[in-house]
Amino acid sequence: MGLHKILKIVALLLSVAGIICLGIILAAGDDVVKETGKGVDGFLYVAYIIFALVLLFVLIFVLKGLLAGDIKKTLMSVGVFLLIVVISYVLADGVETQMRDGEMLSASGSKWVGTGLYTFYILAIFAIGAMIFSGIKKVTK
Repeated sequence: MGLHKILKIVALLLSVAGIICLGIILAAGDDVVKETGKGVDGFLYVAYIIFALVLLFVLIFVLKGLLAGDIKKTLMSVGVFLLIVVISYVLADGVETQMRDGEMLSASGSKWVGTGLYTFYILAIFAIGAMIFSGIKKVTK
């Protein structure tokens, strides 16, 4: 039996399990689910299994791609990404901030949020620049 058939069977079984858990939740009613959480545990277990399978397959295919491809280019790309994260971390400010629910966000947490935003902005600028560059290159040819 091929991997495709096995995956189809696993997907079918997980789908049926999810539908059964949904039926249990719907049959129990809103009040019972709010008070006891009946049926939610099964739904979460199905979600955890699906999440674990997705992570497993992503890791397998990433490692397979790394070993089959040019590892030097991959490591250079990871290095450039880490350099962008370091630059973003240096640019970010860390200020203790009060959140809406009354809790305080630490200066370190604020700095990491800023790092994530700066990283996103830098990568977005590179992506937009690459699209513009490739568009101009196509037009000139």
